[in-house]
Amino acid sequence: MRFQLKPLPYGFGALEPHLSSATLETHYTKHHAGYMEKLAKALESSPMAALDLEEIVMRSSKDAAQVTVFHNAAQVLNHDLYWASMTPGGGGVPSDAGLRAALDAAFGSFAEFREQFVKTAEDLFGSGWVWLVAHPEKPGTVAIEGMKDADNPILSGSRPLLACDVWEHAYYLDHRNERKKYAELFVDRLVDWKLAARQLAALASAPSHAEARMAKSA
Repeated sequence: MRFQLKPLPYGFGALEPHLSSATLETHYTKHHAGYMEKLAKALESSPMAALDLEEIVMRSSKDAAQVTVFHNAAQVLNHDLYWASMTPGGGGVPSDAGLRAALDAAFGSFAEFREQFVKTAEDLFGSGWVWLVAHPEKPGTVAIEGMKDADNPILSGSRPLLACDVWEHAYYLDHRNERKKYAELFVDRLVDWKLAARQLAALASAPSHAEARMAKSA
């Protein structure tokens, strides 16, 4: 992979007043960039440096000797999706019918989804992430997963549709210890539902793992 940060999809002040320019600048240029710098250093002269980021995460997660690589690679991957998961003027009820139907099927209603997403963020002890995920073997179905530290749903076979960072540096400058308020703002004012809808639709149209294996062996 090329050890270069993806650019933010918006300016540092684009998510104000919900997340300040100070929060985004510190988060992106210090925390996210720091993970990338540590990953590049950890992979100096390593054959894994030629792999893409997801493959680095998958391989290093299975090797206790590569824990530094895993933590930093996973955090780069997680942050890439986190920034993409937000947009100026975002949030609220998604307009995409397929995504709304998936949320209704999984949670009963959008209001119930919102409540469960916020509660998952609020109840996650310590640092971590809250994900909206889909599973390739169950097209059109979604779930909420709360994960500790740097973990990512790809490690258990799910595919992330959205990521909400609940490490304190993501919200503490603006909302202090009010993680619940931050999670509510994420859903109500920040989340990019178009991204989730595109990714869910792409998974639904992609061949399943079993179909892919059959095609490969044919």
